[in-house]
Amino acid sequence: MMKIGIIGAGSMGSALGTIWAKQGHQVTFSYSRDPAKLQSIATAAGETAQVGTPEQAVQLSDVILIALQPFVLEEVLSTVGSLENKIVLTCMSGLKPDFTRQTIGINTDLKVSVAEQLAELAPGAKVVEAFNITFAEILASDSRQFGSEHPTVFYCGDDPEAKEIVAHLIQDCGYDAIDVGGLIVARSLETLATAWVQFAVASNLFPNIGIKALRR
Repeated sequence: MMKIGIIGAGSMGSALGTIWAKQGHQVTFSYSRDPAKLQSIATAAGETAQVGTPEQAVQLSDVILIALQPFVLEEVLSTVGSLENKIVLTCMSGLKPDFTRQTIGINTDLKVSVAEQLAELAPGAKVVEAFNITFAEILASDSRQFGSEHPTVFYCGDDPEAKEIVAHLIQDCGYDAIDVGGLIVARSLETLATAWVQFAVASNLFPNIGIKALRR
């Protein structure tokens, strides 16, 4: 069992933290403008969940999930202390999907991924990108399965041991985990995540749709 800190109490952070707590991991939820909401999430997640400040979530945990809006990332990280040698999992993306169904291409001035920006802001952290090609509504449902199929979550990072642990956490959530390489691949993974949201909306299947990577 892992000690997991959640920084970000939005739909992704609360859903993933709840799954892991119900799997028996020790989970600390943090960072919400509404303390009552944070306590409600932890209570619903069960006896292995608690609330704390972002700094406490880091201090108490071996794995940190950062599920924030990218524009607050630097500010929040400046308050949590060192993340050196921590496994830092991110599901963030700096690209915004277009829900009008009219998008052709993705306009952006970004040169690197949010995951790489996170790694630069947190020297010594073992950053892994994952969970950005699934939807919070699926994570919050009773099962992540689609019939007999388990959808795929791609993940990437530069530390092999950290990636192995993240792969187990992905599998704990009911997904097929596929390693797609080093952290630089987050540039493509975050772009895929944005396109995936747009495909889901345009097909009228959002959020009840998943990606499955087939092997042969």
